[in-house]
Amino acid sequence: MDGNTAAAHVAYAFTDVAAIYPITPSSPMADTVDQWSAAGLKNIFGNQVKVVEMESEAGAAGAVHGSLGTGAITTTFTASQGLLLMIPNMYKIAAEQLPCVFDVSARTVATQSLNIFGDHSDVYATRQTGFAMLAESNPQEVMDLSPVAHLSAIEGRVPFVNFFDGFRTSHEIQKIEKWDYEDLKEMCNMDAVAKFRAEALNPEHPKTRGSHENGDVFFQHREACNPAYEALPAVVKKYMDKINEKIGTNYDLFNYYGAEDADRVIIAMGSICDVAEEVIDYLTAKGEKVGLVLVRLYRPWVSEALLKVLPKTVKKIAVLDRTKEPGSLGEPLYLDVAATLREAGLNDIVLTGGRYGLGSKDTPPSSVFAVYTELAKDAPKSRFTIGIVDDVTNLSLPEVKPAPITSAPGTKECKFWGLGGDGTVGANKNSTKIIGDHTDKYIQAYFQYDSKKTGGVTISHLRFGDKPIRSPYYINQADFVACHNPAYIHMGMKMVQDVKPGGVFMINCQWTDEELDQHLNAADKKYIADNNIQLYTINAIDKAIEIGMGKRTNTILQSAFFKLADVMPIDEAVEYMKAAAKKSYGKKGDAVVEMNWKAIDAGVDAVHKVEVPESWHNPAPDAAPAELKGPAPLVKMIREVMEPISRMDGDSLPVSAFAHNPNGEWELGASAYEKRGTAVMVPEWDPSKCIQCNNCAFVCSHATIRPFCLTADELAKAPESLKSADTKPKASEYKFTIAVSPLDCMGCGECVTVCPTKAIEMKPQESQSAQQAAFDYCVENIRKKDNVPGVVSEISVKGSQFNQPLLEFSGSCAGCAETSYARLITQLFGEKMFISNATGYSSIWGGTASISPYTTNKESGYGPAWINSLFEDNAEHGLGMQIGYETIRENLIKKVVAMKGKSAELDAV
Repeated sequence: MDGNTAAAHVAYAFTDVAAIYPITPSSPMADTVDQWSAAGLKNIFGNQVKVVEMESEAGAAGAVHGSLGTGAITTTFTASQGLLLMIPNMYKIAAEQLPCVFDVSARTVATQSLNIFGDHSDVYATRQTGFAMLAESNPQEVMDLSPVAHLSAIEGRVPFVNFFDGFRTSHEIQKIEKWDYEDLKEMCNMDAVAKFRAEALNPEHPKTRGSHENGDVFFQHREACNPAYEALPAVVKKYMDKINEKIGTNYDLFNYYGAEDADRVIIAMGSICDVAEEVIDYLTAKGEKVGLVLVRLYRPWVSEALLKVLPKTVKKIAVLDRTKEPGSLGEPLYLDVAATLREAGLNDIVLTGGRYGLGSKDTPPSSVFAVYTELAKDAPKSRFTIGIVDDVTNLSLPEVKPAPITSAPGTKECKFWGLGGDGTVGANKNSTKIIGDHTDKYIQAYFQYDSKKTGGVTISHLRFGDKPIRSPYYINQADFVACHNPAYIHMGMKMVQDVKPGGVFMINCQWTDEELDQHLNAADKKYIADNNIQLYTINAIDKAIEIGMGKRTNTILQSAFFKLADVMPIDEAVEYMKAAAKKSYGKKGDAVVEMNWKAIDAGVDAVHKVEVPESWHNPAPDAAPAELKGPAPLVKMIREVMEPISRMDGDSLPVSAFAHNPNGEWELGASAYEKRGTAVMVPEWDPSKCIQCNNCAFVCSHATIRPFCLTADELAKAPESLKSADTKPKASEYKFTIAVSPLDCMGCGECVTVCPTKAIEMKPQESQSAQQAAFDYCVENIRKKDNVPGVVSEISVKGSQFNQPLLEFSGSCAGCAETSYARLITQLFGEKMFISNATGYSSIWGGTASISPYTTNKESGYGPAWINSLFEDNAEHGLGMQIGYETIRENLIKKVVAMKGKSAELDAV
């Protein structure tokens, strides 16, 4: 299971009420608890958990507070801005000494941009609330130590933030041991539970809480909580000892790992600790004196417990924080350690502070090696960063890559490049379950997501081995790498470079060996040849269509993985895959099960070994990239920033690449340059069947299929690939075309679904490549025409689609309706949708958004005339004055009624 499921398993045991509001990456905890409750699972008190979903995270925290007041042991699950919205209630919950646990999959707090991935900026923001804070490093520790938070909160009457790294731990799947609820019940102080329930607010014995106090007594009253926090570490230690006794571990408030006589020590908490332990094993085996202090109980901070485990021989310490507090002397954990050393008189120890892992930046062994190398210097940097190249403030430490392999000997590492929504992640989860359940191997699975989600890149990192796996970092020296989408070859993504010499690289494509030679770039060819990479192709695309599975290639590719990766005997793997398919699809009928069985067999048989030509040792250089047109600042941004990010090579960008926009502002229009080409199947337009309704363009999420009317001169200058037809319902001076961008299309097929005459079919992308030139020509050169036959109104479905869409090629999921609506609004109301006025308000005019009760000069020309005319009756109010919603609504009704009957579209309105 993953870390979220481990936390949910423990939380359910100790919870009466769960007040929830979902936020990534904590949502699976709440969802799992909700499912278990609905299934009738009993907690250790013999009850089903009552799950209540609120309207926001702030509402969830309020519900937690109120529920605790009634004597119900209450839990919630959150992260990032969601946790920040809970802070006001957290002060009250802690000060009223109400026992609860907030399970937090720690996530970045949005700053110059939104980042949904992991660091500790959210949990650090709550350290002043009075909540105790307990940290875990991996899914097994989440299972082992989460009970400490619940048990200590109940007995110590101090609430806990129980946290672990978002995505890296919350979503990392490992083979772990889980608690039996009877063991948890045995450890629970039921007298403390009864005391808490007895003190609940109750009309039978009323009391007052939350009164008002003046300056004469508030300070003294606030200090009265000190004994609870002084006593809490002993309570936490007691329950850690109980757990150690049950499962044979050695958990403590702080744990030390490394050489007993270490002179260089790292202090950290979270998943980086597992990386550090791997590096320490490697370095101590070579005689180096290095170590690590793992922080378990972060609040209350116990200096004596830290000093107890810190080696007496230590000369230099690096404290690693997973957050940035701009303008501070140092990050929070660093300052706590500094105060501890100062008060202990250990002023001879050199103390340095480093930042790492912001926004889920990968922290591989090379980063930890760099820290120990820096500490070995006579004068190490007092402040530093790792995992990045800082060429602006020069804080980053140099890292040697590739670093030595520190994972357990015999670990098999596999990496899969898939497309969000193509089933790759699901297939890999299934593979880890098969291997974990049917072999003695340990497994680890981590899934790296592009924030584009469906349609974005997903990279699956799978490890299998005979020894425990402590490698919470990306795989970059793999035994097996698979490319599940041929577009990634065109985009130049650095996939094969992650294969170990002699390893296997498999590409899912429709290419012959000769075509593959044309598509691979020079760097890939040379790496394959020079490192004896075993190259395979598989045409799962056509095979899936042949079997009847459409775009779902994942089962075929899963079977091919078992054939080539040599993790377990292929015959056994096929047997287990077929059993899993029977279990998953049995309710859908034998035909569906049989189809999946055919896909499994096909994957085994369809792999093709490519004989690598000698010429690849010295391949011909690649053609120079095409020249980009557009404003110079935009082109510069595309070349220097967006293209590396699109190739999943953003890790290579230095700080200077962002020095010009530290506030997060970007040039407009960048998405038009991306041309991801991720759709395997794209639309082909048949002019002979088309009735020119423009419904296809109307529903397109990404504005990749568009109608144009061309003059004879424009048609003559068009690329040969452009198709055209006479305008309908009658011919005119114009020719009509539907232009398709195969490189921007996401392959959802909505255009096919909505077409009334089957004038659109989905075809392999490569067969439509010539249409890109036609699309680009039309977008760049063709403008809207007046008096087109059959277009009754520019606000009709047909007419609106001749207008330029101002939201195009978004990062939304394939087939997303939301971007269809947003794009349509831009076509109806143009680029002046957003206006400002004397009172400083901004608003969206028309469409599905509210019309603002504030306005500027109605003669400014913003929006269509009929929208501006809605404000005519309010001219006497002057600029920036409030206009009643009712007046605007009445005017709008009058306008619509006046136009009624002029078009079918307005009748519908």
